[in-house]
Amino acid sequence: MKAKTLLGLRDTASLPEIKARYKNLMHKWHPDKHLDEIETATKMSTDIIEAYKIITEYIKAYEYRFDEAFIKEKTISPHEWWNDRFGGR
Repeated sequence: MKAKTLLGLRDTASLPEIKARYKNLMHKWHPDKHLDEIETATKMSTDIIEAYKIITEYIKAYEYRFDEAFIKEKTISPHEWWNDRFGGR
């Protein structure tokens, strides 16, 4: 995945690690810091933003957050919860 490679992430990177890496790279490649290479810095910062968007959209779409408090407050069986949450998959 190009986005993962561009940000220099491990396969098991956590969301805080992803955010920290994004912030560090944006700080490093901000166009205001590279006035002599403005085109390169602008392209790099645009690529970094796009890579970060791709990864966060993937996380939102495919990674499910199991919220224990939400599960406990529901008075349904685990099977019903699973079907409600994932549509019986």
